Amino acid sequence: MRNKFIIDCFQENPEVRRDGYAVVAIDVIRATTTAITAVAGGRRCFPVPTAEAAKLVQRKLVNALMAGEIAGEMAEGFEVNNSPAEISKRRDLERPLVLLSSSGTKLIHAARECDFTYLACFRNHSTVAEHIIGHHTRVTLIGAGTRGEFREEDQICCAWIARELIAAGYEPENERTSSIVEQWGTADADACLYSKSAEYLRRSGQTQDLDFTLEHVNDLPHVFMMRDGEVVAVADSGKVEMQLSLPGLGDTRQIVIRAL
Repeated sequence: MRNKFIIDCFQENPEVRRDGYAVVAIDVIRATTTAITAVAGGRRCFPVPTAEAAKLVQRKLVNALMAGEIAGEMAEGFEVNNSPAEISKRRDLERPLVLLSSSGTKLIHAARECDFTYLACFRNHSTVAEHIIGHHTRVTLIGAGTRGEFREEDQICCAWIARELIAAGYEPENERTSSIVEQWGTADADACLYSKSAEYLRRSGQTQDLDFTLEHVNDLPHVFMMRDGEVVAVADSGKVEMQLSLPGLGDTRQIVIRAL
C-alpha cells in the first residue's frame, strides 16, 4: 500500500476527521505561527474556537494571557491580538496563552479528536515533513481558510511539506492536491505578500506580524501537536519522551510528550 496525502481547506470541507490520517493544521497568518512561537519560547498554549470557550479555559488557568482576534480585530477583554511578533517579545512566560482566531483556532479545535493533529507554519515546515515521513502513511495537510478562501500563505506551506513527502515516495490523492504542489511547491515565502491576509496586515498597521512571518522560515527544529486541548512539543525521535518544565496551573508541571 502506497503512502498518500491530500491538501484541503477547512472552510471548504469542515469535516476534518479522516480515519487513519494524521492531520496537519496550517494557518500561517497567523494562528499556527502564534501558537508555535509561544510554545517554542516556553509558554503553554491553549487554542480555542470562540470567545466563550476562551473564557471557560481562562477560568481553569492561573493568570492566563488572553490573545486573539475576531475578524482581524482584537477580541473584547483580551490583552493582545493574535500576534506572533508580540508574543515573541513578551517575557511573562509563566502565563499560559489562551489563543483565539477567526479561522485557525477553529480548525485546530475541529481536528482535536483526530488521532494525530500537528501544527505547522513557515517556521517548522521541514521538521514537520520529516516527522510525518517517519511516522505516518496517510496525511491530510489542511489550511485554515479565511472567508471561504484558501489563502496563498497556507497553500505555500502545505505545498512545501507536500514536496518533501513526494520526494519520500508519497503520492497526492487527487488532482487538486497535485495542482497546489505544482503551483506553490517551489515558491518563496514572500510570494504570500500578494495574499489578502498580507494586505489586511498592511492596511491595519500590523506589518510586524507580516515581517515576523517572512523573517522566520524553517528556523525551528521542532514538531508541535495537540494533546488534551494544549499545543505541546513532540520528541522528534519518536523513541523517547521529552519533558518541558512549563508553568501554568499554579505550579511548575512536567509535560510529558508520549512517544509516537
